[in-house]
Amino acid sequence: MSRFWSEATRHLVPYVPGEQPRQTGLIKLNTNENPYGPSPRALAAIQAANGDNLRLYPDPASDALRDAIASLHGVTREHVFVGNGSDEVLAHAFNALLRHDLPVLFPDVTYSFYPVYCDLYDISYQQVPLDEQFAIRLTDYHRPNGGIVFANPNAPTGIALEPEAIVQLLQANPDSVVLVDEAYADFGTRSSIELVTRFPQLLVVRTLSKSHGLAGLRVGYAVGDPALIEGLTRVKDSFNSYPLGRLAQAGAQAALEDHDWFLETRNRIIHSREELSLRLREMGFEVLPSSTNFIFVRHPAIAGERLAALLRENNILVRHFRRPERISDFNRITIGTEIQCDTLVEVLSRLPEIRQ
Repeated sequence: MSRFWSEATRHLVPYVPGEQPRQTGLIKLNTNENPYGPSPRALAAIQAANGDNLRLYPDPASDALRDAIASLHGVTREHVFVGNGSDEVLAHAFNALLRHDLPVLFPDVTYSFYPVYCDLYDISYQQVPLDEQFAIRLTDYHRPNGGIVFANPNAPTGIALEPEAIVQLLQANPDSVVLVDEAYADFGTRSSIELVTRFPQLLVVRTLSKSHGLAGLRVGYAVGDPALIEGLTRVKDSFNSYPLGRLAQAGAQAALEDHDWFLETRNRIIHSREELSLRLREMGFEVLPSSTNFIFVRHPAIAGERLAALLRENNILVRHFRRPERISDFNRITIGTEIQCDTLVEVLSRLPEIRQ
């Protein structure tokens, strides 16, 4: 720990991302990446943008990309904010919209970056326990708060709330920002973006990392009332006026416009998710209902940490969470290709604890 660190830095506990191994030959089912890659049109657009214009700064407002996002969701450009991955968009939202006297509320089992943002920006927060089935209880959020944040579908559980439930939450919290993190919404639930013109306190955050196969490009966006977007833009322009480079803007726009590729790969992942869930249940696993590109599973005969270790010995990576304790026997498994899913099942079927 450096003596030059500020006091605030000394107390930060950073988010720990999923492992990105250098070892080759692994089946990587630990970070929810898309196994089918980006649209060929996106790759072509990136190549076309890779020219002499890279000496020039990109459009700081990313207007063409924002127009594409607005067209996709039936809103205007003024409803759209873009950033360097949804993590940056979330960070700006915490800073711009959630620094109030009352605590921010979010589930106790959810994306573990949320408490990191709170600590970074000195935001008080309360973690609200999920129910026994790992679902959000709406009534738990009917209390004074400085904002509400949750992933829908939730991560790492994969369980989704329908927009009707979110409407109830918004109606009960008219004076608080409600941030819905839709990193996985394309895989099984309706987007809450359809509600942003009705509820000025709603901000929906999305990413192109999962359903569009662009995790390496780092493009995320938010859709909300123009007043919320203006707040995000103020923070962005006080931090980094050029968050998205020319290649990112070009590739993201092309990916969003290639709806056929999106549907083809998304549907393949959903099909594989349902097939893998069924096969694991037949092997005795508990598999939570998933609306994402991953499943959250546990087996009564083997501890979650040991299962993850055994899979790694067989060159398969999955994500294990030690905290909170009540999910320590679960593992989060990204949906891979059909061949990768078959290999996972074959390896699991050979484990003595599961064969019994």
